Amino acid sequence: FIMHNWEKTILSKSETMQAAIKILELQSLRIVMIVDENNRLIGTVTDGDIRRSLMKHLSMDVIITEIMFKKPIVASENDDKESILSKMKELDILQIPIVDGDGKIVGLETLQHLIERKRLDNPVFLMAGGFGKRLQPLTDNTPKPLLKIGTKPILENILEQFIDVGFHSFYISTHFKSEMVREHFGDGSNWNITIEYVHEEVPLGTAGSLGLLPENLPDLPILMMNGDLLTKIDFTELLNFHLQNEGIATVCVREYDFQVPYGVIKAKDNCIISIEEKPVQKFFINAGVYVLDPKILHSIDGTSYLDMPKLLENEIENSRKVNMFPIYEYWLDIGQIDQFKQAQQDLAEFF
Repeated sequence: FIMHNWEKTILSKSETMQAAIKILELQSLRIVMIVDENNRLIGTVTDGDIRRSLMKHLSMDVIITEIMFKKPIVASENDDKESILSKMKELDILQIPIVDGDGKIVGLETLQHLIERKRLDNPVFLMAGGFGKRLQPLTDNTPKPLLKIGTKPILENILEQFIDVGFHSFYISTHFKSEMVREHFGDGSNWNITIEYVHEEVPLGTAGSLGLLPENLPDLPILMMNGDLLTKIDFTELLNFHLQNEGIATVCVREYDFQVPYGVIKAKDNCIISIEEKPVQKFFINAGVYVLDPKILHSIDGTSYLDMPKLLENEIENSRKVNMFPIYEYWLDIGQIDQFKQAQQDLAEFF
């Protein structure tokens, strides 16, 4: 059996969703195995289970047994490798826990080592034209996407994450100090990919430059991302989600908690019904990563200022489906000096 560090994916049934997310972030096996006090397997948690829970605004402190899949498919320690792999392919699953006669986990088989990295022809559009004013003086002489996190520019970190999962066709939108971005990345041949540039003569907003993309793009969903983010989003999971949910667009969202710093009064007429002390409100915020159906480009002229919220609102008003993809992975918007410093610290832990 291919064992990897499967022991690190085991979690006690009394643990929380937060603990499961940490395992999924730190381990590459994309599964958490839940055990009882006798180390018997009682459930599994995968990427999809976490995202469905986030959509329901479940707390990070929810006990893992509430969100786990309670009837996981398993293989016996006596099964040979061929029969296990045959079962995985037949059931279209990426991992299968191996258990002994008592139901205790003795291993984990994965398909990861068998699957060659796919070549993904979807265009990737990276936004690198901003002025980065909130990062001055760092951006006085360097465009924000070229600021280094560790030893590499922010945008290079992003580019290589897409390359690692099989994307090879990139478009970069430039405006401020565009020649520096072009000089650094060139035509992409240093990474065995292709890079083309679209240049905004005047700033066109976060969506306007989509109208500058060439008309001969493949008829495939376009991945789009702001060039000032540091994140560990699983781009293949995101693309699969978009395809399965058949919307005109998919927006990555993060949960944002806001605590009202006062007691909140609920009243009817002049009578107080309840007083809730410092309640926490939960919102989903836009994470700056999108998958777009290519049809959406038809409505963008490439000369008018347009931001993504307005573009998406227009689609919703025209009764087109815009989906959200909750992310739990590491994510940081490097918009200000404090966040730039935070990114430097986080690099060693998460990347």
